[in-house]
Amino acid sequence: MSVSLVYSCGTDNYLNMEKPKLAPTDTLLTPEIMWKLGRVGTPAVSPDGQTVAYTVAYTDIAADCSYADIYTVPVGGGEPQRITQTTENEYQIAWRPDGKKIAYLAAKKDGDKTTPQVWEIDPNGQNAKQLTNVEGEIENFAYSPCGTRLLYTKRVKLDQTINDRHPDLPKANARLETDLMYRHWNQWHDHAYSHIFVCDIINGKALNDKDIMADERFHSPLMPFGGIEQISFTPDGKKIAYTCKKMVGKAAAKSTNSDIYLYDIETAETQNLTAGNGGYDTNPAFTPDGKSMVWLSMERDGYESDRNRLMIMDLATGARRDLTEGTEWHVGSFALSRDGLTAWFIADYHAKENIYAVPLCGGEIRQITNHVADYTSVADAGNCLITTRMSMASPVEIFSVDPTTGEALDLSRENAAELAQIRMGRVEERWIATTDGKQMLTWVIFPPDFDPSKKYPALLYCQGGPQSTVSQFWSTRWNFQLMAANGYIVVAPNRRGLPGFGVEWNEQISGDYGGQNMLDYFSAIDAVKHEQYVDAQRLGAVGASYGGFSVNWLAGHHNGRFKAFVSHCGIFNMEQMYATTEEIFFTNWDLGGAFWERDNALAMRSFANSPHLFIDKWDTPIMIIHGEKDFRIPYTQGMAAFNSAILRDLPAQFLYFPTECHWVQKPQNSIVWHREFFSWLDRWLKQ
Repeated sequence: MSVSLVYSCGTDNYLNMEKPKLAPTDTLLTPEIMWKLGRVGTPAVSPDGQTVAYTVAYTDIAADCSYADIYTVPVGGGEPQRITQTTENEYQIAWRPDGKKIAYLAAKKDGDKTTPQVWEIDPNGQNAKQLTNVEGEIENFAYSPCGTRLLYTKRVKLDQTINDRHPDLPKANARLETDLMYRHWNQWHDHAYSHIFVCDIINGKALNDKDIMADERFHSPLMPFGGIEQISFTPDGKKIAYTCKKMVGKAAAKSTNSDIYLYDIETAETQNLTAGNGGYDTNPAFTPDGKSMVWLSMERDGYESDRNRLMIMDLATGARRDLTEGTEWHVGSFALSRDGLTAWFIADYHAKENIYAVPLCGGEIRQITNHVADYTSVADAGNCLITTRMSMASPVEIFSVDPTTGEALDLSRENAAELAQIRMGRVEERWIATTDGKQMLTWVIFPPDFDPSKKYPALLYCQGGPQSTVSQFWSTRWNFQLMAANGYIVVAPNRRGLPGFGVEWNEQISGDYGGQNMLDYFSAIDAVKHEQYVDAQRLGAVGASYGGFSVNWLAGHHNGRFKAFVSHCGIFNMEQMYATTEEIFFTNWDLGGAFWERDNALAMRSFANSPHLFIDKWDTPIMIIHGEKDFRIPYTQGMAAFNSAILRDLPAQFLYFPTECHWVQKPQNSIVWHREFFSWLDRWLKQ
């Protein structure tokens, strides 16, 4: 997944800008301090396995933007070297196959436009030169293994706008839609499609560009989160494998069936390699001998949270094997060893994401790391693995991992000094009995300088997803250490419907919104509230997305447990949500069908648990937050919840962000979010 949260500052004021500094008095985490920390990007390992290149993004809060520069560090450790410091962002870095250049995307000014193009620079930061000069904005790129070709993606306009239909009305501002998927997650369809182009590299220039998806109204990589990991050259550089869901409109809205296609550059022929599999097929990678392809595959169409299997295919015979067969692993990112014998992959187990290894010929899966952390990427450097890792007490850093012992060395150390200055709260792993006799892992995060003789207010954290683990993540919004630093004990349960605890635990939530997982929430908060250091009269519940739905549902069923709620981008009216969201496969699978299917008992049970049906039971102050560009759960859901609370004469607030989507990404908006979040909670839980 490739999602950029970097916003170009776009002025010359940042040419000499350094990382924001903490004051000596900055010893407790605040939203402002959180945005001053460097944000480390995905690393790229040099072809000789000796050097790691990566980006670090810094934020200028006053300018409300971030900027990224490139760093390098030896794989064995050493002082990181900053090799760019420009007015633009450098991002999506890769090494040229000969190891003599580092390539990256940078958005340079071209008249009134900024056009991201591919640039190359020496590893010491000298001789930056532009490699591509194409019309439009390059979004992803990759070299062929021998370095003689380049592929890149950019958007190609194929559909007519309203102004194209009525050229005599250039100032008309309207849309005309005839099918679904006219908007997705956070943007309206712009009448263009992300296509893959391949070109030759001749004398340091990219020439002879060719659209390998010409006239196709499909996207590669998948919108909106797919990146270059979904596209790959074959080892001989003669073919390109790419991920694509070749459906449009209602069919695309109701299906997760993407496939991996193989395009022959010489013959222009395209072959579907994964035909017959119903769910997502993504992220193709080839063994060095070119005989096999490894990729990620979900089996069932329409189920976006299906178990992600690590598959291998014999390209000569088409035979396929599940390398994780017999397990319940849900595989995240993966990489192949340089000798082509092993796949390294990341999987979640008990709310911790560690690195594992499996032989490509088949065999026993071996755990490499065993840390209370989340590893988020992995790459093979020959004698070690280069990874990214975060935890509840640290944002992402780059580590070198010994594949034999699992020992990890922090290479980037970007925020080491700052984190040493900040007092963090203790994180406790607790297993709590549920109402049906299961054991549920619940994280309890304590305030810094915790005193067990005192009583603290507590927050129940309700996770989104709905199938997304409460793991060791660091977030610039739902940051447990920040909540703890504000004097709250945080209770974060891995309730029913989360991966990492087996397929049955993960899948139980589908068709059971408002069911067992809500009882799991009650089990978690009821267990912790009886501790002597928790004030059971000052409990709050907070969450976003499905967590926002959870808060809205709890507001009508909590039986006096809570004194304050915060619901961000939460479902309020499930019928309206079904009819206005974009990826219908999500609601069809999780809710069991449409609200008009009166003879569908599962769907009727789901819609009967819509929070708006229990508004007469709401009796507690609630804060509603929503972004206008949230098209997964449209912002009118938040408006309806807030309006209903006010009509019920409940204390309520509506924090609305016109330019934000399902997340709050801009620095100043994020700080506003946190200030209002804690102001609301403090008002009802501390006074």
